[in-house]
Amino acid sequence: MGRPRARLAASTLTMIMAGGQGERLYPLTRDRSKPSVPFGGIFQIIDFTLSNCVNSGLRRIYVLTQYKSHSLERHLKLGWNIFSSELGEYLYTVPPQLKTGENWYQGTADAVFQNINILQTDRPRMVLMLSGDHIYKMDYTRMLAEHEERDADLTIACTELPLADARRMGVMAVDDEHRVTAFLEKPDDPPSMPGKPERALVNMGVYVFNTDVLVRAVMKDAKSYSEHDFGHNIIPGLVTGGAKVYAHDFADENRGEASYWRDIGTLDSYYEASMDLVNVTPLFNLYDRRWPVRTFQRQHPPAKFVFGQLARGRVGMAIDSVVSGGCILSGGQVVRSVLSPEVRVSSFARVEESILMDGVQVGACASVRRAIIDKGVRIPPHCRIGFDTEEDRRQFTVTDGGVVVVPRHTVFDEPPEPGDQD
Repeated sequence: MGRPRARLAASTLTMIMAGGQGERLYPLTRDRSKPSVPFGGIFQIIDFTLSNCVNSGLRRIYVLTQYKSHSLERHLKLGWNIFSSELGEYLYTVPPQLKTGENWYQGTADAVFQNINILQTDRPRMVLMLSGDHIYKMDYTRMLAEHEERDADLTIACTELPLADARRMGVMAVDDEHRVTAFLEKPDDPPSMPGKPERALVNMGVYVFNTDVLVRAVMKDAKSYSEHDFGHNIIPGLVTGGAKVYAHDFADENRGEASYWRDIGTLDSYYEASMDLVNVTPLFNLYDRRWPVRTFQRQHPPAKFVFGQLARGRVGMAIDSVVSGGCILSGGQVVRSVLSPEVRVSSFARVEESILMDGVQVGACASVRRAIIDKGVRIPPHCRIGFDTEEDRRQFTVTDGGVVVVPRHTVFDEPPEPGDQD
């Protein structure tokens, strides 16, 4: 597929929507945009979409930013400066520039409309529209090739979900040739798949547009009173207007037993996707050298595990966990957890089924269970997180699934050690 792949890449411009506020991920999005939330120890969520682009040979990319974008822009500058302008490659971030009005991006369609000059200048034949907040592996050139073969106006990547789960997604009804006959955003009664009455085709947020179709659609939408959103407005309008809209079945490059695609939309879904990584056979494989996931990595020393007096319980060890560089487990135990760089777990401390981001320090004899601890938090000795729901709720966010979320740089009152008198 070498030459066809190169030809498809040369005729395609990629736009990544990375301006989402991510309100349902608060407080992780208090200081950063949703695509720049850390994931899997060393990555940010947007790294998975960008890695898909590079692995697909797509190297003309615009990232449309907006909400608290400094962290994201710094990450892209440091970790994704791999594109050669001499070869016509680039990755540019584009914040709202108020070229078409006085508003920030009012929706995904409005973000494209406000940057329509990019399409008019670059004049690609196809535009690949992506979201910067999903975890999956996909070769986009398969979808581009299918879009061409069908002479489609718009192709939508889709995956299967049970009907009950599909109610919170965009859902497609298709005919026998996979042409989309209806597109419904978060329907109460989602249409089922042909031949699979218990399952539905859901929108993955991956679109291939013919450029002229996209330009006309967003220009028309800009003149209307709408949410200016692809799922709510653009796609339903094209389907009902008779455009050739097709569904593309997701071909998973993760090569697992089941297709893996996660929309990191809530704190619980973020936690669950992170826990997918610590299984003996992880549902999402970060170790497949055929489909590397790249990111920016600082220079860290190797992870270190010290003290081994198991009989007294003072042992630095990690079981069924992801441990990044620069971590020191100094006599503390970590079980089924994800540790970002430079985490330190002190003697007799225990961390279980938790996510600890960069620079978190867990004091001696502290216990952390089913928690997400954001960057730079110092948990004092003897502190207990994740054991008393009511107490946790008084101080932190506790999700519907019972996960405790401690915001970035939280300062704790040091609890008295056992036996101390006030």
